[in-house]
Amino acid sequence: MGHEHVSNTKRIWQVFGILSIVTIVEVYLGILRPDVLVMNDFISMNLLNWIFIILTLYKAYKITWVFMHMEGEKASLRWAVVATVIFLVLYLLFILLVEADYIYGIFKNSTIKWNF
Repeated sequence: MGHEHVSNTKRIWQVFGILSIVTIVEVYLGILRPDVLVMNDFISMNLLNWIFIILTLYKAYKITWVFMHMEGEKASLRWAVVATVIFLVLYLLFILLVEADYIYGIFKNSTIKWNF
């Protein structure tokens, strides 16, 4: 029995369109920098940065799911990959937020000048 070749051209263009729209939204928000998103904080970071992080993670998920063919793998392999990435991203965000807040506090409340 032969294995039939299935064309994924339509699927590739759909994913390309979705990723393009998300990227256009990111660029648009980056250029405009709406005050409502920049001036409001959530967990020591402004909302615009959170939106960038969420949209970037969504794009990474979509690329992994479609172009690395994770959708066709067994659930255990998918969870091994996804859980590892989720843990590492959350760990990185935690470290970055804690360290950045600490450095900000040092410069804000001391005699050290902002020289950068």
